[in-house]
Amino acid sequence: MVKRKKKWFQEAVREKPPYHLGWKKDVAQEKRIRAAIASRPKNWSRHRRILSAMRALQALANVTKDRETRMKAKKDIEVLRRRLK
Repeated sequence: MVKRKKKWFQEAVREKPPYHLGWKKDVAQEKRIRAAIASRPKNWSRHRRILSAMRALQALANVTKDRETRMKAKKDIEVLRRRLK
């Protein structure tokens, strides 16, 4: 039997599943990003909240079959990545 490697984003998905992001593809990008960050626990640092939101969005992009959702989630991840620098 082959042992499966644990994916890096599984912990974020387990803590806060992607369907609780408050993220909708038909909303403006800035509002989507704000909703994703706001969905993370308020007692976490800004850095940790952004990382967790990025991981949840990556999980969403990985599992969706909708091209538009995948592309918008990836663009949001890039914007969040720039905010961390």
